[in-house]
Amino acid sequence: MHLQQTKDKSRAGGGPQYYFHGLPDAVKEFLRKRGACPVVLQTPYGIASSPFMAVGRDHKLSPDGKPVSGRVGHDRIQQASGAQSIGEAIRYWYGIRPGRDFETIQVDVSIHPDGHFILIPTSVRLRETVRAKVLEKVSAPLSFHRDYQSKLWRQQVDARRKESRSDVVWAASQIRRVVSDHQAAEARNILESDLLRTAGALSKLGLDLGPYRGKGYDCLNSRFQFSDLPVYDCPVEVKTQSKGFTYQVTRYTKLPRAVVLCMRHNFINPPEHIDFIDLPALADYLDR
Repeated sequence: MHLQQTKDKSRAGGGPQYYFHGLPDAVKEFLRKRGACPVVLQTPYGIASSPFMAVGRDHKLSPDGKPVSGRVGHDRIQQASGAQSIGEAIRYWYGIRPGRDFETIQVDVSIHPDGHFILIPTSVRLRETVRAKVLEKVSAPLSFHRDYQSKLWRQQVDARRKESRSDVVWAASQIRRVVSDHQAAEARNILESDLLRTAGALSKLGLDLGPYRGKGYDCLNSRFQFSDLPVYDCPVEVKTQSKGFTYQVTRYTKLPRAVVLCMRHNFINPPEHIDFIDLPALADYLDR
């Protein structure tokens, strides 16, 4: 399925609009029954909240953002409260060069149980170009543990090595020191918050941990910035063992997205949009 950009030459009349083509029957039925639903956008880091709404062909958005009857004739993505179009948001997150409008944006769509539309761009074609640009979907993009090291993390560490190998060596030594302390025989009395001693090292790698809050998510206002990608805000929970994260999954988040920083990743069958950073595994990779 894809989004087709329209109104490319009439920006004074509201700017480009994006109509769905080839929606699967189940998605089409869901959207037209609901009238409209929020759009969650997949970025290179993972899903992110957005101001966009998916709107069915027989509805429009009222001034207060509610779906009301209105035969527009196209299933579409609307800006709602946003200042930019869905195309420009995709351009921003995926680093697509400016200057040309989109011809089509190939997408996958999934429906979250909370009623969000998760929009996953897979390729774009700009006007007056022949070849489409493929947008890679990286599985669990912010996860790094014994069983899985994401391509995004590996590219980030390799890029940091080229920029400043001394920073990576220093970060490895700092993380290794904390890991050693927690693996010692007397480690049972060390608090989970002690993992925050790795904050300086993680900042060298592109993760800035927010203040430790003590309730809700531990480090709610945390930020990732890898390579030349934009900054990505994502809460980070600090756990000695990742399996203790179950309570936060069900209690704290509106958007189902968080990263768990842990000393041991042992969460079996984790939720789809939760990533895990296992500090011993990261230290081993940094030491290579």
